[in-house]
Amino acid sequence: MNIYFAALPFLKVFAAFALMLAGMRFKIGLAVSILLGGTFMGLAFGMGILDLTTVGGLALIQEKFLFLAAIVGLIMMLSDGLERSGQSKRLMDSLSSYLINPRLRLIFFPALIGLLPMPGGAIFSAPMVKTVGDELQLKKEDQAVINYWFRHVWELAWPLYPGIILTVALAEIPIGALISRTWPGVVAMYIFGWFFFLRRGVLGDITVSREIRSTVKKPKTVLWEGLPLLFAILGALGLETLIDRVAPGIPFEWGVIVALVVAIITIMMQNRLGAVFLGQVLSKKSLWVMLGVVAAIFIFKDIMQAAGIVEEMANVAGGLVALFAAAVFLPLLVGLVAGINVAFVGATFPLLLGLLHNLGMDSQTIPYLVIATFAGFTGVMISPIHICFVLTCNYFGANLVQTWRRLVPPCLCLAGFGCILFLIIRDL
Repeated sequence: MNIYFAALPFLKVFAAFALMLAGMRFKIGLAVSILLGGTFMGLAFGMGILDLTTVGGLALIQEKFLFLAAIVGLIMMLSDGLERSGQSKRLMDSLSSYLINPRLRLIFFPALIGLLPMPGGAIFSAPMVKTVGDELQLKKEDQAVINYWFRHVWELAWPLYPGIILTVALAEIPIGALISRTWPGVVAMYIFGWFFFLRRGVLGDITVSREIRSTVKKPKTVLWEGLPLLFAILGALGLETLIDRVAPGIPFEWGVIVALVVAIITIMMQNRLGAVFLGQVLSKKSLWVMLGVVAAIFIFKDIMQAAGIVEEMANVAGGLVALFAAAVFLPLLVGLVAGINVAFVGATFPLLLGLLHNLGMDSQTIPYLVIATFAGFTGVMISPIHICFVLTCNYFGANLVQTWRRLVPPCLCLAGFGCILFLIIRDL
């Protein structure tokens, strides 16, 4: 009987996650799935409907949620603006003359698109990879896996990704505090990508045509077309640092918001776009779907806190068991099923952060966030329902199973690297 009571809180939590995963699997929507899981969990731990409604309402008026919703919305608008105006394609065209090395040509465009956190972005870089890949007579599976892998090399540490922004918002830490620890994952992504997909033993000896070598370089064009990205990225990091040092009482999110607004205005001025264009961007479904997900995540987090779920789990089980589930198993599972970073961050990080606080391990927050991020991202990359993976295989006409098998070894290496990085950071 004691074992049953000890396991009961965990069974309730796993049942809630099973409900969320089922919702994601049957495509009822990520936001709805998270809300269903949160509602079930609140009811299972003794909350009433009125309590759940009150907690949900209060979650949507707190400052952290409003800032995060604004930042995520502006990032989606920036990405969509670059795509709709054709400026991202013009930027890639202007950069092509600098890419003489054939392997660099293969990975550059997916990596460049990876700087823009747009859903299904791999399909945007696929035509450029196909042009180079066909010239080099590469197999379809080679082209597909290169496009997919290098589209995601930045996600562990790029400050514009919603998953990173959501992580630091939930943990209430500066972006720099996280990406200063996760950046080695970007290097590891490139190294594993080269070893498994690009080295001579895999692709052989490949060269580019003379026509490409003779293309005229235009640095002014590159700078002009890339100006919005420079404003967004450098401006966000610079203003965040400036606010932290000069006016620490002002929320650092204001710096990110200002930089993103300037970047969006720059796109509109460069392309002479008016209110109609802005209305098209604002009416895009994916923008409001993402904002709905952010809202659901904050409601889920606050329900977990109000129901005392973390405290009950910590009281009946050993800390290491609960931490393993929250930091490794659950992020990996949710990432695998959902195929999107925001899903594993929003569904599992509130539990992880609550456990760390309850166990008196707040000083270890960042190391555990690092290993949880690597675990969840590994699940996302190896997920067969990841939208970028499915779209990429479909575009290149590549065999889905054969392409997926090629992802397993580098993903396992990435997970192992994350464990090593966790041990290093934890002992510092």
